Amino acid sequence: MAIQVGETLPTDITLREMRDGAITSVTLGDLVRGRRVVMFAVLGAFSPDCQAQLPGYIDQADAITAKGIDEIICVAVNDPFVLDAWGSQLGAAGRVRIVSDGNADLARAVGLELDVRVIGMGTRSQRYAMIVDDGRVEQLLVETEPVLDRSRAEAVLREL
Repeated sequence: MAIQVGETLPTDITLREMRDGAITSVTLGDLVRGRRVVMFAVLGAFSPDCQAQLPGYIDQADAITAKGIDEIICVAVNDPFVLDAWGSQLGAAGRVRIVSDGNADLARAVGLELDVRVIGMGTRSQRYAMIVDDGRVEQLLVETEPVLDRSRAEAVLREL
């Protein structure tokens, strides 16, 4: 069952990101503890809908942080090298932090994993956005259709 509004995220999940050319680890707790963040998950870097999703958050970063958000975090079940290249290509630095859930540990822990083995992509994360305050889910917007709608930056802005 998927995590619900009002529940607390599992803070012991380890995610990874590129920092100064090296893979570094960060726990979900480090990302959310004592902070209000927008976290959104994409199916995969460079995939068509996700290629459209991240730029919206980059473009709306100032408007989102102006609503009391400390950081915007993108999570994907890709390796940190791919995510670093994707973020660099789209200009995410300083606007959206991109972290790797390479083994889908977070996706499974919050009940938002997606089995896409039929198209050769293994286990991924469903597309979603959540507003998180000190580890507690304030708002959860999960895509229910193949179309990208509920987890877009504009949808999150309406909820803030």
